[in-house]
Amino acid sequence: MFNYINEIFLLNGGGIIYFFSHPILNLLSLFENFRTMIQRVQTIYLSIAIILLSFVTFGTTFFSFLNETSRFSFSSYGITEYSISNGEILSTTSFPFFIGTIALILLCFLTIMSYKSVNRQFKLGRMVFGIYFLMLLTVILMSYLGDALIDTETTSREMDLGFILFVAGFPFTFLANTGIKRDKQLLESLDRLR
Repeated sequence: MFNYINEIFLLNGGGIIYFFSHPILNLLSLFENFRTMIQRVQTIYLSIAIILLSFVTFGTTFFSFLNETSRFSFSSYGITEYSISNGEILSTTSFPFFIGTIALILLCFLTIMSYKSVNRQFKLGRMVFGIYFLMLLTVILMSYLGDALIDTETTSREMDLGFILFVAGFPFTFLANTGIKRDKQLLESLDRLR
């Protein structure tokens, strides 16, 4: 039993502190930190935003433009032109919008993981919200001005699942920021009481 648990006794201010170097105890400590992180509502909101952004990153179509012969689909990887008659790909144009969505996913994850420092989490949360807002404006502008990108006359415009998922993730970053701000105000009020 002593091979698995190495106990070191240290005298610290009249008390004895036990330090265990056992893998199971380390996992329990890690689980306790994870449980503390999950108890905060902004973790749930940012996790939902990560899931929605992941679906957008994996190539769901934002919107489509149609003309008499072709369908132009805009996804996070670029513009793909399909033939309406047989559905084959006529041309592709790529633009790196997926890099922005991956950066947002990583920033959301970093914001969740910095739960021990509320000031850092607050700054990262505001950064996520700002970048998400700029990317959302870009997507909305591309949906209205997208036919200028493809240089053809279009007859109709369709919003697809990627657009809905991208827009649906934005309020969750706002709600996460309000939760982070509430935690920050609570900690500041506790500091004033001391």
